[in-house]
Amino acid sequence: MDPSIGCLIAANALFVGTHFAMSHPLRAPLVKAAGPMGFQGLYSLVALATFAWVVFAFRAADPGVPAWNGQADLACALATLIMLIASVLLIGSFLGNPALPAPGAAELAAKGPHGVFHVTRHPMMWSFALWSVAHVAVSPTPRVIVLSIAIGVLALVGARMQDGKKEALMGPAWREWESKTSYWPRLGALAQAGAVPWLGGLALWLAATWAHGWLIGMAAGVWRWVG
Repeated sequence: MDPSIGCLIAANALFVGTHFAMSHPLRAPLVKAAGPMGFQGLYSLVALATFAWVVFAFRAADPGVPAWNGQADLACALATLIMLIASVLLIGSFLGNPALPAPGAAELAAKGPHGVFHVTRHPMMWSFALWSVAHVAVSPTPRVIVLSIAIGVLALVGARMQDGKKEALMGPAWREWESKTSYWPRLGALAQAGAVPWLGGLALWLAATWAHGWLIGMAAGVWRWVG
């Protein structure tokens, strides 16, 4: 294995591992020791430090040979569609999400599914997972695959762990929410996502894919064909 890829794997493992540890088994004792504000400061510091290592390790890693031609029209069209769905889910995840750390979570859960929550109760997590899939589709190099696997694991395993934490914190309110929603995406329900997630998601998708070409030097989304 190329040493630079080994370093990237280590950086991602630390980033994901510390996130899981501090969000779940270590959270209570750390909050008790440092207080809520102290814990938030420590959590943010660790997250930023480990993410910075991921960024530096990714840039230093040898891109390697792609596993397939990710720039073929079919791969790019598939990634474009996946990123549109991810953008809709991400925008919709901020609208009345009982999983977010905000007051009134039980009341939001009691209202039942709405918007993108008809698709999944973890729209933000699935948007990150879909981002990973799209990037592997168009850039299947070793370093992109390592980073994408880490982000996918963080999102999808994190979503399962979040269910357990929310059950403990919210009890029947979260279990009722779980009974009315799905962990796995029901893509047929995207038609029920609503106007705001679709319009906001479309705007985000167009802006992000345009910026991709400007920042990364690789045309993305529809800009590949019309830019």
